[in-house]
Amino acid sequence: MLTLPRWDDARVVVEPPATGPGTWAGAPSALRAGDEVYLAYRLRRPIGEGRGYANVVARSRDGVSFTPVTEVGKERFGGASLERPALAVTPDGRWRLYVSVATPGTKHWRVDVLEADEPEKLGAAPALTVLPGDATVGVKDPVLHFDGRGWHLWASVHPLESAEHADRMSTWYATSPDGLDWTWRGVALAPTPGTWDARGVRVSAVFPAGDGLVATYDGRATAEENWEERTGTARAELLPDGTFGPFTASAAPPAQSPHAPHGLRYLTAVPGRIYYEATRPDGAHELRTEQA
Repeated sequence: MLTLPRWDDARVVVEPPATGPGTWAGAPSALRAGDEVYLAYRLRRPIGEGRGYANVVARSRDGVSFTPVTEVGKERFGGASLERPALAVTPDGRWRLYVSVATPGTKHWRVDVLEADEPEKLGAAPALTVLPGDATVGVKDPVLHFDGRGWHLWASVHPLESAEHADRMSTWYATSPDGLDWTWRGVALAPTPGTWDARGVRVSAVFPAGDGLVATYDGRATAEENWEERTGTARAELLPDGTFGPFTASAAPPAQSPHAPHGLRYLTAVPGRIYYEATRPDGAHELRTEQA
């Protein structure tokens, strides 16, 4: 059963690179491989000081104390910033890191993938663009799920008709036979007018549950809450053709940090443990973990 953060019994996994608002360690993607937990995460400085400058892949035996094994910087991709990475392992044991890259001088995002035979080699692997977006939308923050038959993906999609509204986001769903060549299936989760997620929603993780999936997702009510989203849950059903239907959001109130402006986002999990990014008292964001 998925557990949302309780906060008081959490431990800090990665400290932000400095203090104060706009400085973050977070946006995690976690998976378990054998006896070890692997965690991919993003490091960020404030706007004007570098933004999302690196994605890191780290490893742990206990799920709490992590040792970095590789790192990629935004310069590698010609990007203005990097957002949440997504870590995955293919059925034949290949490792993948899906990297969200901001196009300089625009509000556009794309997703590249790195692939290697072990996680330590991901940093030197060639990059392949798999979700390019286009002139109308930016695409980032993918969530991957392989169900034994094929790949499923949920990504944050931002409209680009005006810079003023480019922070708006919905989650779109795609499928693929190989995790590289994707077919979009439509909107999986959209904002709910008049609620805490009215401005934007972003699926952060999916978990098998009965004949469907439970998802955690980030939401915000206004443009001013950008970067300080809170976390809710939603559910989708498996359809007869093997795809998943749209998510229906829970009516329960979202989880949030006790520290203003209350950001708690990008929740991901492995069996027995959850990870998330959250606002701390000085306004910086730290990467935290709790037992599930």
